[in-house]
Amino acid sequence: MKTAAKNAKLPFGTAKFSKIKHVRYVSWEDAFDVEFEDGLCILEPHATVRRANKIWPKAKFERLNIEDWTESGFFVHYDNGQTAEVSWSFIRELPPKKR
Repeated sequence: MKTAAKNAKLPFGTAKFSKIKHVRYVSWEDAFDVEFEDGLCILEPHATVRRANKIWPKAKFERLNIEDWTESGFFVHYDNGQTAEVSWSFIRELPPKKR
C-alpha cells in the first residue's frame, strides 16, 4: 500500500508542469480540490486563494472554470463581480522561506 506524502508541494522553481485535469469547490472544506494530469491531487484552502487575489471577505463563491487554452490555471468567480486567478504553480509550489 502506497502512503501519501505529508506535503506534496515542492519549493519554488522545482515543480514540473502538469495540466490541470479537474477542479471542484468543496464547500464543507471551504477549499478547492485540484487534480492534475499526472495524478497529483491537492486541496487548496479557499482563504489562501482569497488572500492572494485580494478578494472582498464577504464575496460569495459563484463558479469556477479552468483556463481553456493551456489548462495551466483556473478562475474563481464571485457574486460581486470579482475574479481570482489561480495558476498551477500557486497550487504545486511552496512559498519561499523568509530569511
